[in-house]
Amino acid sequence: MSDNTSALTVDEVSKVYNTPLLELIYKAATVHRMHNDPAEVQISSLISIKTGGCSEDCSYCPQAARYNTDIDVHKLMTVDQVTEAAQKAKMGGASRLCMGAAWREVRDNRDFDRVLEMVKAVNSMDMEVCCTLGMLTESQAQKLSDAGLYAYNHNLDTSAENYKSIITTRTYDDRLNTIKNVRKAKITVCSGGIIGMGESVEDRVKMLVTLANMKPRPESVPINALVPVEGTPLEDQPLVPIWDMVRMIATTRIVMPKTVVRLSAGRTQMSAEGQALCFMAGANSIFAGDKLLTTPNPDFNADKELFNTLGLTAREPFKNSERIKAKSTEILQN
Repeated sequence: MSDNTSALTVDEVSKVYNTPLLELIYKAATVHRMHNDPAEVQISSLISIKTGGCSEDCSYCPQAARYNTDIDVHKLMTVDQVTEAAQKAKMGGASRLCMGAAWREVRDNRDFDRVLEMVKAVNSMDMEVCCTLGMLTESQAQKLSDAGLYAYNHNLDTSAENYKSIITTRTYDDRLNTIKNVRKAKITVCSGGIIGMGESVEDRVKMLVTLANMKPRPESVPINALVPVEGTPLEDQPLVPIWDMVRMIATTRIVMPKTVVRLSAGRTQMSAEGQALCFMAGANSIFAGDKLLTTPNPDFNADKELFNTLGLTAREPFKNSERIKAKSTEILQN
């Protein structure tokens, strides 16, 4: 499949997803090499700048106030705490810092003003800055853009049809509207989903069809494996087989050839060999650091060892973006 403007159908993407696995990996690896450097992986670091107490009922999330999950609830971090975390992440090889707050939606108040200061501070460190703060209005998205926000994460999670079985406190259209507001503010979009929540293969395919048919397509698509957390409605879900993750990564790469495909939550349950298959199948981004918001994640040293074994290198920030072109022009002129 080419990265063109024609809309993909569920049947087309289902055919890709259900390709025999080794053939699927081969096809995905071929597409990956045509459009990306297969040895280059973007390293992102995700921190929770405000943890717990969320009013949403997302069935997978330990930060929902209605669930008993024993997480360490904390208020919004200070700008200094965030810049310290960003510096540590940068030293570990991260080119992007993602800041997550357990909010249903952004409110125009002092907390949002502080987040804008965080964005400005991390942006000044020559790192890509990403936020995931819940629903955004058009004016709020513009304020984040003005502060230097590079990307906004707002996952679809699953298909539109399956969505109500996972979340009832906001609609699928709410999510799509936030993504539209992010686009209007000229911020890049990071949007993907979670597998292992009891969804069908058709749900997975339909989610990818929705993402692939966005114009433009998301610059980044995270593929998460559910990490079941005690106290949440999905605590008893079985772990996702590595073959499902490889299949999902490969399908995403084929239907969105130029998009950065992130191997996200669930990596602690994957072997090095399993992760290597995901990279071969087209994953070219990971979250590094010992936590993803509130769930475990491999630390920087473990990932460095894996990168050395596989011959992978860390991607530089702002690659292929207008910002890096502008900076290069400025250097030449001076």
